[in-house]
Amino acid sequence: MTQTKKKLAITELALRDGHQSLLATRMRLDDMLPICEKIDQIGYWSVEAWGGATFDTCLRYLKEGPWVRLRELSKAMPNTKIQMLLRGQNLLGYRHYADDVVRKFVDMAAANGVDVFRTFDAMNDLRNVRTAIAQIKENGKHAEGTICYTTSPVHTLNYFVDLAKGFEDMGCDTLAIKDMAGLLTPVATKELIVALKNAVDIPLHLHSHSTSGVAEMVQWEAVHAGCDIIDTAISPLSGGTSHPATESMVAAFAETEYDTGLDLDALQDVAAYFREVRKKYTRFESDVTRVDTRVFVNQIPGGMISNLANQLKEQGALDKMDEVLNEVANVRKDFGYPPLVTPTSQIVGTQAVLNVVSGKKYSVITEETKNYLKGMYGKALGDINAKVQQKALGDEAPITVRPADLIPDELDALTREVGDKAKSVEDVLSYAMFPTIALEYFEERESGHFKPEPLELDEPVANTSVTAPALAPTEFNITIHGEEYHIKIEGTGHVENDLKPYYVKVDHVLEEVYVETITEMVPTLDGRSIDSGKVSKGSKRPKARNDSDVTTPMPGRIVAVNVQVGDAVEAGDTVVTVEAMKMENPVHAPVAGTVKAIYVAEGDTVNPDECLIEIAI
Repeated sequence: MTQTKKKLAITELALRDGHQSLLATRMRLDDMLPICEKIDQIGYWSVEAWGGATFDTCLRYLKEGPWVRLRELSKAMPNTKIQMLLRGQNLLGYRHYADDVVRKFVDMAAANGVDVFRTFDAMNDLRNVRTAIAQIKENGKHAEGTICYTTSPVHTLNYFVDLAKGFEDMGCDTLAIKDMAGLLTPVATKELIVALKNAVDIPLHLHSHSTSGVAEMVQWEAVHAGCDIIDTAISPLSGGTSHPATESMVAAFAETEYDTGLDLDALQDVAAYFREVRKKYTRFESDVTRVDTRVFVNQIPGGMISNLANQLKEQGALDKMDEVLNEVANVRKDFGYPPLVTPTSQIVGTQAVLNVVSGKKYSVITEETKNYLKGMYGKALGDINAKVQQKALGDEAPITVRPADLIPDELDALTREVGDKAKSVEDVLSYAMFPTIALEYFEERESGHFKPEPLELDEPVANTSVTAPALAPTEFNITIHGEEYHIKIEGTGHVENDLKPYYVKVDHVLEEVYVETITEMVPTLDGRSIDSGKVSKGSKRPKARNDSDVTTPMPGRIVAVNVQVGDAVEAGDTVVTVEAMKMENPVHAPVAGTVKAIYVAEGDTVNPDECLIEIAI
């Protein structure tokens, strides 16, 4: 009797999660379009090309219209389903949106070319995906319900089975297991897939990062246990914090009952193209994208580790990384064991950094932590530490309803707010996701002069005749009396009595050195240097010394200044907004009074011990 072959389907991740995982999401549309015709001929089940961090990065760094990218890729691959990653009620931003915004976003994504919507909620709270999934089905598109896989004392096999049944009951066409940190092992995978296949009838789709080094074995076990579709990335964009290589998995299942039917020779052409393209993005390569088996212990995805490293570097505290990694586990337990994926990974990670750097747990609590503990992101599976919750909320009671139930329709208000700067519904939705950077993008679009982030630090800025100044070197070799030393700047501290500490590795030995600035020159875009005393007010600011001084709870970038000198403020009023780890955090006035001085402007980088705004009582 001839055995019936069960063809394994493949989703290609090169155009989204491959470069998001390895190259900070920086691949440009111009480097995607030339290979799309060949990708379209491969026979993939789908190509993931939109969503996740791509929307933010297009606007913020690349100065590309994210909706333009979607339309162009859809047009370039007419025979292949375009897949996106959607964060449920968060959409592609970092807060919950009203239902009318969610519905309109899904409508416009479908109209612009998305065929498959992989939809998840960071908390695995099914209430937070219902609106999006219902609207996907209303548009006649493929709804893929998604389980965020994690491990903890409360994440049991029965829990994941119940989630799967919930997604199937919503009408989802497929079910994805999103193993964002690479925590699945071959044994756990087989157990999970068998349990899910016995519980639901819809096809299963596995997404597992290679961070821990076992993803290929995980996919092998998953397919043999009944998984129908796997995610892979073409080899130049595979491995480490990315995913198993497409060609490798196609070869592994060739001539088996699960043969994908994909042509290895054709895949080699695609690989050869991306092998050359990756060379253009060397600036965005990072050590933290390699295999890191510590993820089995700390559950921290590679992208989150890089964010933690940047936060610690800005505070001159890179030597505290191990403490922070341990504290992440403690904070996660206090928070009821949320899966670590955007936005919960940023919330937990930032709070862990603050707990370590401040020297006292929860002495500084971010606005996002308060919102999380209030239930504004959904219901935690485990028990939340009652003492931490009370410290964050005071007498305020946590909510028990679906968070979006508390958000009135906001699409009309957003449309009025952005005004004629928006030229389309898509523009209004971009503004809803990222107000500050969307407005910057609209202004550059109106002027006809986009200024994308350069691929090289000394690359000419687009549409100008000047050259961007190179940054000071952070790693170099020096030769003194014939002896060569390898120097790497690991981080800096803050000026104290005119001395600034620098953390420097000399031949891989970490040293702390203090530098007293006698004079310094600041480069400008036209290549000139100006005396540091002539730099804008946001460049130098006093140390926070009084209880009335406004400070940021974390290092970050100012995205909004909400007051002017002379304004009267009440304690608790939002006076500035700081962006850190992809989260926008309002900073409040600590006391009632009058704004006496403002030491920051939009775009400034700030640190916790600095006075941002001085308030006279």
